[in-house]
Amino acid sequence: MVTTVRDILREKGDHVWSVQPDTHLLRALVLMTERNIGFVPVLEDGKIVGVFSERDFARLLAEQSDLPLDTPVGEVMVHPVYFVYPDQTVEDCMTVMSAKHFRHLPVMQDERCIGVISIGDVIKRIMLEKDIAIENLENLLWANLI
Repeated sequence: MVTTVRDILREKGDHVWSVQPDTHLLRALVLMTERNIGFVPVLEDGKIVGVFSERDFARLLAEQSDLPLDTPVGEVMVHPVYFVYPDQTVEDCMTVMSAKHFRHLPVMQDERCIGVISIGDVIKRIMLEKDIAIENLENLLWANLI
């Protein structure tokens, strides 16, 4: 069983909470707190132009302790944006996330952000796949012993 990004989105949902480049940092942080998310894509005219995360904010604050909270996200967002497509596998996601030290990846289809997956989503699915493989091997072993 090969799990795709589409499978993850089907399970967790595909709603995307996003901000615009002119959204103030404080508003983006409040949104992430209210929705219990750690990452938002930055969209302009429906197209993704950057991303912003709690981790990005923590690093910004460490570099510039007097960072104004009315700073537009567009001034501090991360870009270019790395992303995945719905038909890519969880292994593809893990490769990108590990190599780039990302905790989140936007999911793109037809130049639109249709979801966001986290490292937790990916690990959960990899663990499920491993559990299924182990169960199948145990069943095969028992079938051969009987």
